[in-house]
Amino acid sequence: MDVLEGAIKEAAQQGAHIIVTPEDGICGWRFTRESIYPYLEDIPDPVVNWIPCTDPSRFGPAPVQERLSCMARNNSIYVVANIGDKKPCDSSDPSCPRDGRYQYNTDVVFDAQGKLVARYHKYNLFLGETQFNYPKEPEAVTFETPFGKFGIFTCFDILFYEPAVVLVSKMQVDTVLFPTAWMNVLPFLTAIEFHSAWAMGMRVNVLAANTHNTSMEMTGSGIYAPAGARTYSYNMKTEDGHLLIAELDAHPRLSPASPPAVSWKSYALSVERFSQNDHEFTGIIFEDLFTFTELTKPGGNLTVCQKELCCHLSYKMAEKREDEVYVLGAFDGLHVFEGQYYLQICTLLKCPSTNLSTCGQPVETAQTKFEMFSLSGTFGTSYVFPEVLYSGVQLAPGEFEVLADGRLINWNTTSEPVLTVTLFGRWYEKDPSSKGPSISSFSMISLQVLLALICLFLYC
Repeated sequence: MDVLEGAIKEAAQQGAHIIVTPEDGICGWRFTRESIYPYLEDIPDPVVNWIPCTDPSRFGPAPVQERLSCMARNNSIYVVANIGDKKPCDSSDPSCPRDGRYQYNTDVVFDAQGKLVARYHKYNLFLGETQFNYPKEPEAVTFETPFGKFGIFTCFDILFYEPAVVLVSKMQVDTVLFPTAWMNVLPFLTAIEFHSAWAMGMRVNVLAANTHNTSMEMTGSGIYAPAGARTYSYNMKTEDGHLLIAELDAHPRLSPASPPAVSWKSYALSVERFSQNDHEFTGIIFEDLFTFTELTKPGGNLTVCQKELCCHLSYKMAEKREDEVYVLGAFDGLHVFEGQYYLQICTLLKCPSTNLSTCGQPVETAQTKFEMFSLSGTFGTSYVFPEVLYSGVQLAPGEFEVLADGRLINWNTTSEPVLTVTLFGRWYEKDPSSKGPSISSFSMISLQVLLALICLFLYC
């Protein structure tokens, strides 16, 4: 809390209007239901019109909420934090846990006067979060500010329709607040890579504050606009936290810089299949079986298909190196590792070695630059997230764009060697229908401002 307070003061002094802090940043995460209980507080519905800083005991002991509220009030800044909520229940509720209480992974937002203006209970719990319950229904939490409409959700939520897509598509938020404790998984799911891609694909601002713990591969925070990252940090070398500050359009859809709406399969359906390599092979990426074809020439056009998805690539390498292998890959299927969700993925990917059996395994460095690339696919979903990742796990803001016909394209030689160019599609309608934290009711379902977030790793 002391470290948070210092960062909040610094952000406010630099003119920030809102600051986002990481999931599990205050208490950590290695808990059982019993061991986390002393750290939980009763967090009321914001309709109660409560300023904990000036009335701390109104809902029982709330030292964490009181201090966060005072941080916001004393610095005239919105403060977003992740803590734990507790709610009693009894035998009249058939879902009531044996210990007589619900425990929730909870985001809170305090406005510049210190008033509680938002409370969100995480719906899509990740593996190992057994200390928490998920709410019976997903919560779509929004709040209005003088600098735009905000929505909030947490970490694993971003991979599902509810509440993440609902907030943007149905409730039309301008900016998503995203506390997270995100473990990086190459080649598609590093924090900076996927969170920036989600902002582009959804055409919304995202303030992503990641817990920083290199031993668990947790690193990478950013302030992302629809046209690309405004600022980000990826650091696997030290345990130091980092404060990021950037200026965003408060209403990005109204900005001239806002990219156009995309018809993701328009181009891919309009062209004949490019030449297909006779030597297609398969490889595993994050437990998913991809179909690959090798880029054997310095440039050309390739197509690779799996099920209903055909991926088209036009490319030209700056140099075709003998010691590096790139492939074009396609995946169309249900991902079932650490969760179940349906994916359609087209990817240009560097392999770890010249041995094709290694293709799909994580790789962090490369030597090959591309003079041009154009990637597209016959997607069955309109939710596609464009990713470009350079050597050293770095983003490429401003060096590529998505055309209205669905092509992910660059026009000039990449400034750095390429790890992956990917269109990561989520076909929510094909997710398993089940009771629990996945999609369950799909069918029911330019003002400038300074914004800031903080990337910290704290132990209670």
